[in-house]
Amino acid sequence: EPLDGPFVSGLREATRGRRVTVVCTVQAKIANESRYANDLLVIQNGELRLTYQKIHLYDAFRGKESSYAAPGDVLPQVLQIGPFKVGFLTCYDVRFPEMTRALACAGATLLVVSAAWVKGALKEMQWDICLRARALENTCYLIGVSECGPATVGSSKVVDPMGVVVAQCGIDEQLLMVDLDPCKVEASRRVLPVLENNRFAPPELQKLPQQ
Repeated sequence: EPLDGPFVSGLREATRGRRVTVVCTVQAKIANESRYANDLLVIQNGELRLTYQKIHLYDAFRGKESSYAAPGDVLPQVLQIGPFKVGFLTCYDVRFPEMTRALACAGATLLVVSAAWVKGALKEMQWDICLRARALENTCYLIGVSECGPATVGSSKVVDPMGVVVAQCGIDEQLLMVDLDPCKVEASRRVLPVLENNRFAPPELQKLPQQ
C-alpha cells in the first residue's frame, strides 16, 4: 500500500503524544512501477521523520529481491533521537561496511538494523559477526532486530561500541529492554579512535544506471 495508507497512518496515530520512536519496514507502492520500495520508516509523535528506500537488494543465496523490489539510491539521513545520532540500515545493507562507515562519518553514534535475516547454513553466525563488526569498526552502539518466523533467524541483539553483545533475544518473539549510555560511545572513541585515525575518504554511494 502507499505510505499514506491505513497501516502507516495507524502507526503515526499510535505514536502521537507518546515518547516513543517506531522503526519499521514496509513494502511501499511506487507509482508507475511494477516493483515496490522496501522502505524503512522512522515515526515519532505522529510524524514520518524518515523514509529510506533500501539500497542493497538481497540478490544472494538463491534470493532475487531485485525481481520484485526497486533499489534506492540515497543514503538515509542520520537523525537525532534522544542523546544519540542514529543511522539506519535494512537487512542485507549490514553486509556492506561502506554504508555503516558513511553513517558514522555523518555523525552516527547508534546504528539500527531492521532485518528479516533468512535461515540457512551459518546464517546465524554471519548475522552475529556482521552486527558486531559494524559496531566495533565504527565504535557505535548497534541494535539489530530480525524477524521471528519459520524462515528467519530471530536473534535480535544489542551490541556495544566495542563489539560486545550486551543483550540478545532467542528465536521466538520477545520484548527486549536495554539502557544505552552515550558516554560509552565517547569513552570507546577515546581509547579506540578508529574514525579519527582513518586515512580513507568517507565512502560515496554510486548510483545505479537507469533500468
